[in-house]
Amino acid sequence: MAPEDGKEMTEEERMAAEWEAAANSGEGGDGATAKALSQDEIDSLLGFDGDKNGEGGSGIQAIINSALVSYERLPMLEVVYDRLVRMLTTSLRNFTSDNVEVSLDSITSTRFGDYLNSVPLPAMLCVFKAQEWDNFGLLTIDSALIYSIVDVLLGGRRGTAAMRIEGRPYTTIERNLVERLTTVVLADITTAFEPLSKVNFVFDRLETNPRFATIARPANAAIVARLRIDMDDRGGRLELLLPYATLEPVRELLLQMFLGEKFGRDSIWETHLATQLWQTDVSISAVLDQQMMSLNDIMNLKVGSQIMFDATPDSMVELRCGDQRMFNGRMGRRGPYMAICVENKLTKGDGV
Repeated sequence: MAPEDGKEMTEEERMAAEWEAAANSGEGGDGATAKALSQDEIDSLLGFDGDKNGEGGSGIQAIINSALVSYERLPMLEVVYDRLVRMLTTSLRNFTSDNVEVSLDSITSTRFGDYLNSVPLPAMLCVFKAQEWDNFGLLTIDSALIYSIVDVLLGGRRGTAAMRIEGRPYTTIERNLVERLTTVVLADITTAFEPLSKVNFVFDRLETNPRFATIARPANAAIVARLRIDMDDRGGRLELLLPYATLEPVRELLLQMFLGEKFGRDSIWETHLATQLWQTDVSISAVLDQQMMSLNDIMNLKVGSQIMFDATPDSMVELRCGDQRMFNGRMGRRGPYMAICVENKLTKGDGV
């Protein structure tokens, strides 16, 4: 903008002129129009720039999911799942008599309702119960794994992909074979949790409609472990869902951090501590008698004053360790020492 009357514009006047020009351009006074956001920019703002399951999102989606507890706050759970993968590889090799490789793709936290909506159909959902924890979990087998297991167990030829037939319900044979597979998986999950907590996962029912597999409220948080099972050129996915309510009885144990598979109680440290406690020296006081006196009587005590006790040579003597009453006994002498013969052990219910 040219200076008026040949005078130079001050810094404040120049900034005011720039703001006025920007406001006029935004109102469309010079023919300019506001920029419209593209679909990608809208998705990025809403937090859908991650994968389709909502993982890795940002923006509004990240704010919504901020209330979910991250599985990383339960470090022991990752050790349990790592143990499960190794055991499941061996069990499925024996179950299918084929070369099976099991890998852990991810461990994520999600809401139970969001997970049910994201289950790709057709699929089978196995509801199982953790008996000692008195709660339920969910095991999801996708259609690719179902047809692969059926093909392997019924003698399908190697080198050919499993036939996949859509648009029909699963047959009784397919359901029975999948139920046998879930029994093997649940046995391994039970063994994987055994060093941490004794729990038995029991098969409850098999569903094909996710709405019939509701084991928690839609807003409840849950942990989903996604496993990939490969059998040469066949395979599929298996997902293990455990609500946080199911893991609540062992939450304190899952918060522990240990290296490798050394988790749970440390027997070496417990043995060492017990040995040192038995060798600890403590002082024992022998109380002949005790009396209650007023503060006035205590203040009037002088050199030569006498306090009369009710104890006699045959009275019981009380042995104390600090303030804890331990034993009763009778006083005597053994050689040059004063001694007390213990006659009974005192408990907290005994009177003073």
